[in-house]
Amino acid sequence: MPLTKLQFKPGINREITKYSNEGGWVDCDKIRFRFGYPEKFGGWEKMSSNTYEGTARRLHNWLALDGSNFLGVGTHLKYYIEEGGTFNDVTPIRASTTNSTTFAATNGSANITVTETNHGAAENDFVTFSNAVSLGGNVTATILNAEHQIVSVTNANTYVITVSVTANASDSGNGGSATDAEYQITVGLDSQVGGTGWGAGLFGGTTAGALTTQLAEALDDSETEIDVDSATGITAGDTILIEEELITVGTISSNTLGTGGGPSTRGASGTTAATHADNTIVQLAVGNASSDDDFTGWGIAAVTGTTREIRTWSHDNFGEDLLINPRDGAVYLWDKTNGLSTRAVELSTLAGAANTPTVAKQVLVSDIDRHVLCFGTNTYGTTTQDPLLIRWSNQESVSNWTISSDTTAGSLRLGSGSEFVQAVETKREILVYTDTSLHSLRFIGGDFVFGIQQIASNITIMGPKAAVSTEDFVFWMGRDNFYVYAGGTQTLPCTVKDKVFLDFNNQQRDKVVSGVNSEFGEVIWFYPSETNSLNNGGTGDIDKYVVYNYNEKVWYFGNLSRTAWIDRGIRNFPIAASSSYLYNHETGYDDDGSAMTSFIESAPMDIGDGDRFSLVQKVIPDLTFEGSVTQSTPVANFTLKARNEPGEDYGNTSVGSTTRTATSPVELFTNQIDLRARGRSFALRVDSDATGMKWKLGSPRVSIRPDGRR
Repeated sequence: MPLTKLQFKPGINREITKYSNEGGWVDCDKIRFRFGYPEKFGGWEKMSSNTYEGTARRLHNWLALDGSNFLGVGTHLKYYIEEGGTFNDVTPIRASTTNSTTFAATNGSANITVTETNHGAAENDFVTFSNAVSLGGNVTATILNAEHQIVSVTNANTYVITVSVTANASDSGNGGSATDAEYQITVGLDSQVGGTGWGAGLFGGTTAGALTTQLAEALDDSETEIDVDSATGITAGDTILIEEELITVGTISSNTLGTGGGPSTRGASGTTAATHADNTIVQLAVGNASSDDDFTGWGIAAVTGTTREIRTWSHDNFGEDLLINPRDGAVYLWDKTNGLSTRAVELSTLAGAANTPTVAKQVLVSDIDRHVLCFGTNTYGTTTQDPLLIRWSNQESVSNWTISSDTTAGSLRLGSGSEFVQAVETKREILVYTDTSLHSLRFIGGDFVFGIQQIASNITIMGPKAAVSTEDFVFWMGRDNFYVYAGGTQTLPCTVKDKVFLDFNNQQRDKVVSGVNSEFGEVIWFYPSETNSLNNGGTGDIDKYVVYNYNEKVWYFGNLSRTAWIDRGIRNFPIAASSSYLYNHETGYDDDGSAMTSFIESAPMDIGDGDRFSLVQKVIPDLTFEGSVTQSTPVANFTLKARNEPGEDYGNTSVGSTTRTATSPVELFTNQIDLRARGRSFALRVDSDATGMKWKLGSPRVSIRPDGRR
């Protein structure tokens, strides 16, 4: 039988039908293209075994003058500076109190009620106590004098924390009237809220993904012990929804919510206590398990407030110090000379501070001229946030923002759009994105200091982390397209556009994170798919990626959860965040010590116009395992799939494998794979799932011949 060389077009194409894409690739995972041919991704491993709290959304790497290699990590709960694998908490303090905190314990409960007049805290905020004394029993001073996360807020003067021990009958004191407290800045959301208030989402609420049980007996409007069929997944301090009433859960015993000295609070968050019949649905509105288990919709605004966006950070170094800004929050400075045991402080507290911004959507340092810029900040002389206003400090200063003839501080306002989204610094300018336009901000000196020019209108960007700069270009993901800027704005031709945008979770679009892998000329966007949305029973988190290779001018995609990314530079590897760990990428070929499955699949091919059946009996592989590190005999699988018509599934599948048998003096591997597949068209799939293995595909050949019309 004659041999036919299979030569495929580089990249993945999903914009045309599979049958019309003959000679191309249609599907892959953990695959990149180099020199026109597919190969397996590099692997990843944890930077260290240490973890951080929250979901990391931003990373920033810089060097201090003494050579210290710092990595800023902003999560939805905290801000850390990592050095040597250790995460140092530098989250700013919102408020400090002295001699004004008291405690109340309940026998048999780990929940402690804290009283602090006008505490200003919200659920999940962090507070640290000092100078407290023992409550008299199990709850010792050591237990209290630590950092705690607030599990629920009762009212403006009280909230609840959970300690590591269960109180006994002797825990009757108040911990001492000399207790001091430090409240960290309010935590942010891990997922976007689509709307707030009455009627948000579907009338009556959205139940998809919500943890649900039923009342085990009728409930009157004054009972504080609530019997349910199952309390699994509910803990003290959670908020439950029964019809139109919100209830804060007290102490739990078996399937009773609110027992002993820890009764449930009826009619919480402005709702009204009411009677409820036996077997009425009980839903977890806000709880300990995850926001994914929360009920959303009517009545939840009273619990969640009006915040809609997830917590993201911007950060930039000013010399060896670090400026940080939680989006729509204040701007803070971490001073390197004070050490990693100290926290960042608000600009207004610095010596000589004058007219500093009180709120901003992003902070950035203009490297050429050494101005600090705040975007979407408060107007000069007020605390009112203007979502289109840009302000900058006096040159070479982080603290002086006074506009006068003696300073270069100033401001200007963007002329289009409804709000600022992202700013990206390039070699020549700062690109400024609003929700509908793109602007170029340049340092011009003189009285104006900065000048701005609109360079594109009717253009979108997916979120505050969707644009990224390379050496020569800026790439970004819009609401329905990809774009590139190189002195002008262009739509980026995309062969996987429908694959991405038709399975995109728009409710969580702010989670999109872009990154550069410069070693391979790749721009990566990690994004949440609609398939993984809460409405479809998923987590709502990032689960997919799409890559544009600007060297090869091709696209490819796959499945991977990464919430933040930074290219290698100061450090040896690209770094990404996921599940409370940081990972070094492009090291080895495994998933943190486990096998990493990779595959690529071609579009269907046929002989002539597909009017005849073809018979394939063998494949002559062309690949290399060069780079495989832990296996002397790495294996790759070849699968031949045949079908008769474009609209039917592959019904005739034949699988074989190729194994490396030698590496010296030349690499040797299986010289042919006996396969047998018959149909009008066939597709080729190559995959591997072994540890320590790398492979690159070339131009395999197949033994194929016509086999009649029937």
